[in-house]
Amino acid sequence: MRRYGKHTDEDDVRVRPNRKGNRPRTSIRPKHEDAAEGLVLTVDRGRLTVLVEDRTITAMKARELGRKSAVVGDRVAVVGDLSGAKDTLARIVRVEERSSVLRRTADDDDPYERVVVANADQLAIVTALADPEPRPRLIDRCLVAAYDAGLEPLLVLTKSDLAPAESLMESYGSLGVPYVVTNREELANGDAADQVRERLAGRVTAFVGHSGVGKTTLVNALVPDRQRATGHVNRVTGRGRHTTTSALALPLPDGSGWVIDTPGVRSFGLHHVDPARVIHAFPDLEPGTEGCPRACSHDEQDCALDQWVADGHADPQRLYSLRRLLATRERREGD
Repeated sequence: MRRYGKHTDEDDVRVRPNRKGNRPRTSIRPKHEDAAEGLVLTVDRGRLTVLVEDRTITAMKARELGRKSAVVGDRVAVVGDLSGAKDTLARIVRVEERSSVLRRTADDDDPYERVVVANADQLAIVTALADPEPRPRLIDRCLVAAYDAGLEPLLVLTKSDLAPAESLMESYGSLGVPYVVTNREELANGDAADQVRERLAGRVTAFVGHSGVGKTTLVNALVPDRQRATGHVNRVTGRGRHTTTSALALPLPDGSGWVIDTPGVRSFGLHHVDPARVIHAFPDLEPGTEGCPRACSHDEQDCALDQWVADGHADPQRLYSLRRLLATRERREGD
């Protein structure tokens, strides 16, 4: 049945009023070419603190971003009130392409990836030499995540006044991972902070580690004007208490780099990691994989890396380290 005649004009068309009083939906999205560039410093319950030029503003994600979220370290485009005044709110309308993404899952059976930080180029893995005891499996997992994300790892060993570092470093010597040893006294007088700061110059460094290892104490020493709350180790369980509840990006005092303090982790799942990418962190072994069978796990009878090492192209300890890291994905951290 025809509702209108053959010669209808726009006066004959009935238009339903918009009861909500808002504009009709459209698939055409604004380009926001005049948006300002910003850096996400922290995220808290849907509100993001963003550095725009020399001031911090509060922003929220625009609806047109859909499910795409912004995380600490993201470079974003922001519109709206950019004054940074109290009770003002801007909108993040675009998340720029990321140079790196550090991810983790709750455990190895969880397919849901959690983005820890974006655009970092170094991962500082902080572990105590005692109180609480080191967890080598967690260190290995963080190393795998760093290699998978294309980040350079750095081991930061704390509380050297309670235990020596030599025994732990024997396990990582063949990996060639740089490391710094610190203790509370050296942090207090500034010597340890200076050593660590040298490793951070010109970089964006994410700090990870389980609770109680002194990660936030170290960050406070590196950025003394931004003190974050610190906790203690439970004497009964030997575990630390979470004091950092959200990631926070902080500039080093001399402006030479950034540190990103992240909440303490109890586990570091690697469900998202493709084992084939871990070999890229071993340039002395990677050429030897050309003779490997298809989808080789690099820990099987026909793996060409055994012959590659036997021919003297690489140190046997390097192959052992690679296989230990690959096996980490199949083991729980407490194993």
